Amino acid sequence: MKKSLLALTLIAALPFAASAADGISYNYVEGGYVATNTDRLDADGWGIAGSGAIAPNFHVFGAYTGQTTDSIRVGATRFPGVDIDQMRLGVGYNHEISPNADLLTRVAYERFEDEFDNSLNGYSVEVGVRGAMTSNFEGYAMAGYEDGSDYKGEFYGRLGAQVKFNPTWGLSGDVKFVDGDTQWFIGPRITF
Repeated sequence: MKKSLLALTLIAALPFAASAADGISYNYVEGGYVATNTDRLDADGWGIAGSGAIAPNFHVFGAYTGQTTDSIRVGATRFPGVDIDQMRLGVGYNHEISPNADLLTRVAYERFEDEFDNSLNGYSVEVGVRGAMTSNFEGYAMAGYEDGSDYKGEFYGRLGAQVKFNPTWGLSGDVKFVDGDTQWFIGPRITF
């Protein structure tokens, strides 16, 4: 009975749920250059990401990157770089807090895999604010935590922005700061 009452209350509240703030879309695809700088090794490559609204306040998102580490030299021997792939799939909740800004919460499954079939599985949780500062510029700031069974959990910060050339096309950038690790992305975004 309690579950039925809760479900009925949620269904009745759907028409009144806040949707995304003006000028912000959760329907996009982007691709471009990615780079990772760590205390020990650097890598770069390409990435693709996207998001799709599934309800007024909910969206799904995903990302895939393929990077190759720099080669390393040990004595007179040079070892080639290693290919590393990263996948991220998740769901997000956005709540309008002003006409041009959303409070954003996301939960994601994370997977890292190298060319030798070694893999790490984990999750991330992040919360922050995303807003449209002008009609052609938006940005976000997020704080997050990632953890997994095979690696130590860490807090991180993420900053991003998009310059919009028109309602469809823009240039997107993102930087993620983790202790001893900085990850970059820049590339075109198609919003629909």
